[in-house]
Amino acid sequence: MRPFSEIRYDVEDGVCTVTLNRPDRLNAVTSTTISELGEAWERADADDQVRAVIVTGAGRAFCAGADLGAGGSTFKYSRASAAGAPAPRRPAARNASAARGRAATAEEHRDGGGTVTLRIFDMKKPVIAAINGPAVGFGITLTLPMDIRIASSAARIGFVFARRGVVPEAASTWFLPRLVGISQAAEWVYTGRIFGADEALAGRLVSRVVAPDALMPTARQLAREIADNTSAVSVTLARQMMWKLLGADHPIEAHRLDSQAMFWTGRSDDAREGVTAFLEKRPARFTLRPSADLPPFYPWWRSRPSSASRD
Repeated sequence: MRPFSEIRYDVEDGVCTVTLNRPDRLNAVTSTTISELGEAWERADADDQVRAVIVTGAGRAFCAGADLGAGGSTFKYSRASAAGAPAPRRPAARNASAARGRAATAEEHRDGGGTVTLRIFDMKKPVIAAINGPAVGFGITLTLPMDIRIASSAARIGFVFARRGVVPEAASTWFLPRLVGISQAAEWVYTGRIFGADEALAGRLVSRVVAPDALMPTARQLAREIADNTSAVSVTLARQMMWKLLGADHPIEAHRLDSQAMFWTGRSDDAREGVTAFLEKRPARFTLRPSADLPPFYPWWRSRPSSASRD
């Protein structure tokens, strides 16, 4: 595996920690960062030793968003798609034009940040954001498909896009209203103002606020609770069931899916072990692996008819 240059990737005791690592630039992202994040998700998903992922920032910031070193041209050019992320599906005509070297049109353009968040959306492992300081622009939209956000009391957050003359990216207009409600999302996005950790907690963007020196121990304790006590396959299925059902029109869709999942998991080795360990009053020793032991209907959402909006 090639070494990373703008992130750190560490695995210990079942927990993978991904650290944005450009502290001199407040961890502002470049095309290299985008590519390395995509590769990190692929590594973590493929490694059965990884049970949970923590994402944080080096130094005093979580992530200051896009690196604005290019000045007014910063947003003129696309950030590179994340390595390992599913390539957007394009009609043959688009591929042909790309092969001829023609610049992408607005319809053809795909935001690099969106490839990162869409890959997180499909992760088999739970992802915890440990927001240690300023998190603005992509620095906060990056966290929206993560399962749990914990903030340091030193965190400062801002959906600053309107103040930079652009729009929210990284599929955040889908994620944010579902997390905090449309009214709260609208206030934060339309004003583009910076707000503190307590407001993020009140608005349900983060689940808790802790002292700076307690942030990583808190995130790690939560990750270890998952790693030490649960079935990896159960967590994988539950994660995707909840995320993918956010857009369901009726609870019957959840009923059909959880009926199928319960039928399969209820007959699995992990179910037998979980019940036996409970009755014997001992820790369970789960053996099923997300890399090899998921049910045949996984990933069920990719078998649905695709729409033009998913191209």
